Amino acid sequence: MTMSDTTTRPAGLIAIDREMARQAADAVASFHAAQALAGKIAASLRSTGKLLLLGMGGSHAVGRALEPLYRAHGIDAIALPLSEQLGQPLSISGKTILVTSQSGESAEVLRWFAETNGATGDTFGLTLEGNSFLARSALSLVGVGGTEKAFAATRSLTISFALHLSILAALGDDPSSALQAIESPQAPGTTPALAALADVRSVVTSGRRLQGLAEAIGLGLTELSRLPCFSLEGGQLRHGPMEMLDPSVGVVLFRAADATAGLVSAMAVSAAEASSPVVVFDASGETPIPGVTTLSFEPAAGMAAIFAMLPVAQSFMIAFAAARVADAGTPVRSTKITRSE
Repeated sequence: MTMSDTTTRPAGLIAIDREMARQAADAVASFHAAQALAGKIAASLRSTGKLLLLGMGGSHAVGRALEPLYRAHGIDAIALPLSEQLGQPLSISGKTILVTSQSGESAEVLRWFAETNGATGDTFGLTLEGNSFLARSALSLVGVGGTEKAFAATRSLTISFALHLSILAALGDDPSSALQAIESPQAPGTTPALAALADVRSVVTSGRRLQGLAEAIGLGLTELSRLPCFSLEGGQLRHGPMEMLDPSVGVVLFRAADATAGLVSAMAVSAAEASSPVVVFDASGETPIPGVTTLSFEPAAGMAAIFAMLPVAQSFMIAFAAARVADAGTPVRSTKITRSE
């Protein structure tokens, strides 16, 4: 069913619309409100030089997106699913730990704190819910606006990035370009991208330095469209999985103005040659690639590129799902807060 078949927008997507309508204002407010504790977290990072980012789902994707930005400060940053940390843990000694959970109540969060006895003095939380278990268990950055109600992560991603922006600013980054990207959104039309992927049965998202953003959008595409959409880092996509590419497998790439842009460009060319329809979210400032669909943004890298692309990519994933699922946004096998492992 396509959206032209009905005049009624699914309740789940209406809920997402409401979250997205306020995400920019809440993100800017969250950035400013976080500054005091962000300074303490930055001091911890300067002291330890090591960061372990723990989370599940979209929260883990945020961690993946932040790895290269913390590493640029000389911090040994690793993002790991909290479930993996529970089953095959890295040492937490001598590390700053950021546990991210939008609800602060997921099963893995509760078990990890129980098993580590509250972890260490350098453990901090990042959540949307100030009364949650996580916020009670660790000093926590709390996003403005309260808990996200809609199923797929949209506003929670934007706010989580804004909270990290506050930490990065405390480490010495200039946040002005990222804040401008939030406050003055760009809006390249997604219609050509949706048309390019109209007939696919699955989508793989991919990036290099923006791989975490690709993973967040891949997760949202799967949750909302119920198609097997997933994410592979650009090098990993090159090493074997290229075999799956054909006209029924869409490829969505994220390219920014950084040293990895050329590698993303090469993947776009290869995927198009394999007959996959290719969409590039492009803030590289480079010439669009022939044979692929490009959504162009002003040249940007890092957090500024993420904030520029994220709301457009969110709108894209929502429209992609709405064209395929009558009740998009209403989960059938999942819940907003995952309380079981």
